Amino acid sequence: MRKQTFAVIGHPVGHTMSPFIHSRLFSLAGADAQYRALDIAPEDLSSGRAAETLRGLDGFNVTIPHKRNIIPLLDAVDEKAKLFSSVNTVKNEDGKLTGYTTDGDGFLAALADAGVRPGGKSLVLGAGGVSHVMAFELSRASEEPDITVCARESGLEAAKSLCDSLSRDLKARGRTKFRLCACLYRELPPDAGFDLVANGTPCGMYPRENKMPGVPPGLLARAGCVFDAVYNPEQTLLLKTARSLGVKTVGGMDMLVWQAARAQSVWLGVEFDPERVRKISRLASLERERLFGAAEG
Repeated sequence: MRKQTFAVIGHPVGHTMSPFIHSRLFSLAGADAQYRALDIAPEDLSSGRAAETLRGLDGFNVTIPHKRNIIPLLDAVDEKAKLFSSVNTVKNEDGKLTGYTTDGDGFLAALADAGVRPGGKSLVLGAGGVSHVMAFELSRASEEPDITVCARESGLEAAKSLCDSLSRDLKARGRTKFRLCACLYRELPPDAGFDLVANGTPCGMYPRENKMPGVPPGLLARAGCVFDAVYNPEQTLLLKTARSLGVKTVGGMDMLVWQAARAQSVWLGVEFDPERVRKISRLASLERERLFGAAEG
């Protein structure tokens, strides 16, 4: 049998840990496969050259900023990815490209490993692909969803659209008790209390580690838990700030590894022992530290 080829596409991808993680998952699965990173700029995503490259792969992962823009370029999209308006995994089956999302599985698994139960009052930062996934997973995991989606001026309409999509989904499933709100960062009350603050934006990601979303410190101090999907650095400025205020924090590495494991389930039909996935997450954290330096604080 030929060696299967996979990749992650994004821009930039110099910081990605996906090749390290997938190579170890392939070893666990006994798969003869290779995995690489492909830097594709947004303006090149729909080019013929990119299409030729992607259709030559057995499958690929999709990261920032392509999780939504890849959708029109695919032949099919699974129902969950369509609902979330986000694709992070693509399978090439006899030339047909089908998009899936495994980010939600990774998000919920990361929270569970940290002993955090989704539900209660949640604040989702951003309205892009990852934020869509987190907001939908939180709405489906809560008895009476109470979700605020916060964005910059440029993303406010997307935040409102996300709330509308959540509302339609909840009503379609017979849910009547819920609260959804879209707002700007400057509109966040500094004394608001949230059970979970979840960042789905790239703010604070390497190499801009000195940045963080504009959440009032008072709000962070009252949060039950702060989650950041960014995994490089492992301790973002948002997480370090929350931790300095005595708040429980969860980083993005566990989410990354779990969504990678679920991606391989899509590609290869394999399942992984949770403890082995946790071990890969620990190894990935050490490798990230080796490559990019130890997190401070």
